Amino acid sequence: MKVLVFGDLIGKPGRKGLKYFLSGYGELADVVLVNVENSAGGFGITKKVYEELLSMGVDVMTSGNHIWDKKEVYSFIDEADRLLRPANYPQGVPGVGYGIFEKKGYRFGVINLMGRSLLDSNLDNPFLLFDRLHEELSKETPFILVDFHGETTSEKWAFGIYADGRASLVYGTHTHVPTADHIILKKGTAYVSDVGMTGCWYSAIGMKAQEAINRFITGIPQKYEVEEREDVVVNAVLVELDGLSGRAKRIERLQHYITKEELREL
Repeated sequence: MKVLVFGDLIGKPGRKGLKYFLSGYGELADVVLVNVENSAGGFGITKKVYEELLSMGVDVMTSGNHIWDKKEVYSFIDEADRLLRPANYPQGVPGVGYGIFEKKGYRFGVINLMGRSLLDSNLDNPFLLFDRLHEELSKETPFILVDFHGETTSEKWAFGIYADGRASLVYGTHTHVPTADHIILKKGTAYVSDVGMTGCWYSAIGMKAQEAINRFITGIPQKYEVEEREDVVVNAVLVELDGLSGRAKRIERLQHYITKEELREL
């Protein structure tokens, strides 16, 4: 089983970049996962964007702390059976944080977790929650894929080792910058601290750079807007899993730059 994973998708440029990439390289994988918490205007997701991504061939969408930024999400998240929010939100919060999915004859589990270091310490402990979810999902499939949406690489790495041999893949999202630590851990789990974003690369992690610069210079909060006029970078990882054990056989980091001219007709 081959899994193609994209990290944080940033606004319209990110969606165009994803569509362009999948049109040429979508056949690389059996399953496509995308983190969509920044997919609509850089903050949150709308139903229209959700349906757009489904039409591109995205199989499962994960998210993080920005999932609630577009209030529209409350009206459709319970019916959006391919959209996950972090599982460690308290009971009663709309949506679901994990599930079993099917594609090309494969049954696979996806768990969306959010770290607590420098994010939200009020969330349930993602390590202990993983124990419970793994026990449940492993009864149905050997393929368990985890989006660990976190601020610090230390927390992500600690979780990767904690889940080693139980998860097929642990991939980090949230910080938007791809890391070069993709590896198969000792017990067979593929791991990377951050997949990286898909969006305009000459930017402040997908946003117009000047607003970020102004905040760093003045300390005054700014209104961030998605950068849409620059060339796009697509960051992803391609992971191959053993068909019986679910353990990782290969993990490869992918990075592709796309010019504005190439995206113009999308």
